[in-house]
Amino acid sequence: MTTPETPTKPSDTDYLDELPDDVEMSLFDHLEELRQRFFYGLIAVAIAVVGCFTFVKPIVQILEVPAGNVKFLQLAPGEYFFVSLKVAGYSGLILATPAILYQIIQFVLPGLTRRERRFILPVVVGSSFLFLGGLVFAQTLLIPAALKFFISYGAEVVEQAWSIDRYFEFVLLLMFSTGLAFQVPVIQVLLSLLGIVSAEQMLSGWRYVVMGGVILGAVLTPSTDPVTQSLLAGAVLGLYFGGIGFVKAIGR
Repeated sequence: MTTPETPTKPSDTDYLDELPDDVEMSLFDHLEELRQRFFYGLIAVAIAVVGCFTFVKPIVQILEVPAGNVKFLQLAPGEYFFVSLKVAGYSGLILATPAILYQIIQFVLPGLTRRERRFILPVVVGSSFLFLGGLVFAQTLLIPAALKFFISYGAEVVEQAWSIDRYFEFVLLLMFSTGLAFQVPVIQVLLSLLGIVSAEQMLSGWRYVVMGGVILGAVLTPSTDPVTQSLLAGAVLGLYFGGIGFVKAIGR
């Protein structure tokens, strides 16, 4: 008479089979590796910033589109030059993001198992697309909504003539913070893959998430208008619940 086989738990041997065949590194080797990766990332950012500064005028013209017919003023000597540096800096940082992610991956790669390494490419690609989606969302929806609110609010009282430095500080900060806020699903997937939080746990705390989304929208938007804050908070909440659906879809 045969007895049913009892399920076996993963053994240490199974875990060791998942470990890559990399050479063990000392603490000083890790620090040296970190220094090199940081240096390569800085080089990528510097090259991207210089390239963006070469074509800064077309980038400035694109960023001025949401303002419509508003007149921009240079209120101090060299103000537009420093604005150009800001625009080139933010644009170069955005363009260099894939290179920075690559250097981060190369640094953490030796500490990952073979199973965990399979998720690296989807996470990086998804993060890049979400960041780009955040920039597009800010350029096409958030910035026009905020500017429309401010223009209409004071239309009968003041003439619209803005400092070019203040305008680009507002636009660039809003775009960059929106791109970071769009990384919520990536964080959810990483937490689920690491076994820290399940989809059910994410869904059970939806009340706290709604409150956090409203606070995040208020913190990340450089303006104080309710339209921009509501749009960003709604987008973050939509991404959060979409991330829960994706986590459930991949069975985590």
